[in-house]
Amino acid sequence: MKLALAFLAAGIMLGAVQARAVELSIVSGDTGNGIKVLREILDRYEKKSGNKVDIVVIPPSTTDQFGQYRLWLAAGSSDIDIYQTDVIWAPQLASQLLDLTEATRDVVGEHFPSIIKSQTVNGRLVALPIFTDAPALYYRKDLLDKYGAKMPTTWKELADTAKLVMNKERAAGNKDIWGFVFQGNAYEGLTCDALEWVMSNGGGGIIEPDGTISIDNPKAAAALDMVKGWIGTIAPPGVLAYQEEEARGVWQTGNAVFMRNWPYAYALGNSENSPIKGKFDVAPLPAGEGGRPVATLGGWNLAVSRYSKHPAAAIDLVKFIASREMQKYRTLKTSNLPTIAALYDDPDIAQQQPIVPRWKPIFLNAQPRPSATARIKYNEASSQFWTAVHDTISGQGTAADNLADLAARLARLKGKGW
Repeated sequence: MKLALAFLAAGIMLGAVQARAVELSIVSGDTGNGIKVLREILDRYEKKSGNKVDIVVIPPSTTDQFGQYRLWLAAGSSDIDIYQTDVIWAPQLASQLLDLTEATRDVVGEHFPSIIKSQTVNGRLVALPIFTDAPALYYRKDLLDKYGAKMPTTWKELADTAKLVMNKERAAGNKDIWGFVFQGNAYEGLTCDALEWVMSNGGGGIIEPDGTISIDNPKAAAALDMVKGWIGTIAPPGVLAYQEEEARGVWQTGNAVFMRNWPYAYALGNSENSPIKGKFDVAPLPAGEGGRPVATLGGWNLAVSRYSKHPAAAIDLVKFIASREMQKYRTLKTSNLPTIAALYDDPDIAQQQPIVPRWKPIFLNAQPRPSATARIKYNEASSQFWTAVHDTISGQGTAADNLADLAARLARLKGKGW
């Protein structure tokens, strides 16, 4: 009788656990090995919680991701519980996302306040950060040493050094090498690159914090004319279609002297089978003549859909992925920059991913895109900007004419206010 009761009790407990277990979905378009590492983190969560989590993988283009997110949310879809969101999207998606303020009061203090602020809209925390981003100039230190070239600190020096090393390497038989690769495709990534070119040359921030449209000026035009001159000389013509992974592909096969990319490429470049392992390093991006280096602020967060059928479990998963333990795990695997301040002093991270503690001051001074100013109109403003930039660097119109037209378009978009 006691044995039967024991089996009955065990059955009731098992049934209760099974009844509590839920299936969740998270959507991500991460680059590099980000999806693989996310799966490893989710496996740990599944073991801890008993819940199951599926990853909905979408293309890494942030522009494509944002468009798909808007479609799902506009339709009130419950198929996606958790969205991995770019740092710029909070104002545009806030109304469709759950308020995480109360649920995260015990952990938000660990994160950099500026990042928490960027994900807070009208007093509602709509996403919890999992890693931040600021780009680096990757360079082949072996090739610079080989030809006695100094590390460039201005864009002109970069172009001169890239051409010097590229030409000498080609003369030595390395016919496939190029001087510089970056993100030249017409998408959000080009907004990031171009903001760095323009601002570092003293050309302003496209739209200033007070709402003023500042992009139509000679220094901004000069910056884009400079980049136009790179295409087909130090940069391959195909760079006009490159996103992050295309640039990394050329770089990691050993076919570029310099690359502009995010910190995730550091761990991959030093992976076991990488042809450039141990041959490269990173430095701050160059500045324009008489200007200062500018790095665009990036970063990724997790938001819970207001249409999720399992909001409590989804919030629990978000907190798990964003936790100190899981951020450390991700950083060790991917070299992504953590959003928890204490991890920049972690000895394991300093030893295995030395880029991380070195990059703290760069990310702390990174330049945000004007999403906080343009708010729900930011996506259209950015699209107008990257289109004008892409037209210019691909030879469709002059920089001066394209920027004048862009300013007029932005003025119409602004209307009576952002």
